[in-house]
Amino acid sequence: MRNVLLNIRASRIAAAIMVCNIMCGNAQSVTYNHDSAKQTQITVMETGAGSLSPELYYTLLHSSYKSSAASTNKLSYRTLASIDCYNQIADADAIDSALVKRAEVEALNITDREIDIAWQTEGRKVTDKLEDFQKNINRILSAGGDVSGLQQWTEYYNMFDCAVQAVKEAYMPNAQRKKAYLRIYADITERNELLVKYLVLLNTRSHTSSLLSSVDTRVIHKDTIVSEARAHWKSSMNGIGYTGGNNASSGGDSDGEETVNR
Repeated sequence: MRNVLLNIRASRIAAAIMVCNIMCGNAQSVTYNHDSAKQTQITVMETGAGSLSPELYYTLLHSSYKSSAASTNKLSYRTLASIDCYNQIADADAIDSALVKRAEVEALNITDREIDIAWQTEGRKVTDKLEDFQKNINRILSAGGDVSGLQQWTEYYNMFDCAVQAVKEAYMPNAQRKKAYLRIYADITERNELLVKYLVLLNTRSHTSSLLSSVDTRVIHKDTIVSEARAHWKSSMNGIGYTGGNNASSGGDSDGEETVNR
């Protein structure tokens, strides 16, 4: 019984293998039906060689296409396209070289604009002038100025400081950046000179006011002045030897005359 079952199983496997072989054989078979009319039409469309067939069909139904098919083939368009592409090589090379040169120039420009060399040469001078300007601003109140004047000059200082920071952060060549720094330096110098004149005016006005107030409040004591002058005169006379009008040792009339013994 067991052998019978094994034989049946083997027969089934063999049948399955046979069916697979048949299916694979059918799948690998290729059929090729040649159509000469289609081949000639494709040849005429692509290269313009040959003639359209059947002749009667194209003569009756497609006579205009038949007369122009050979001259309007795709080969002529492909040839013209190839020529145009070849002519574009020189233009592409010229554009590429121009772009490369432009990239080199722009790289130099970026380097020139990002590295602030102008501040390394002119920055110390501008900073020192700003510090002097700030010191003079701090002298306004001590010279007799008011808070409004101090605030006004402080706004000038903030304006110059903002201008310096703007030039530092600007995207410009170092040549233009240096000119901007020098203009700011000139403006700070001019404004500082005006501030110095303003401080001198404040000091002069304060000193004049103090002198006028001291003269107004002074009290003149005439009796004291006369007493001091008399005491000074007596001390001077004692130093040189002074003798009054009636001198007892003279033995005569003197009529009130004064004599000085040197």
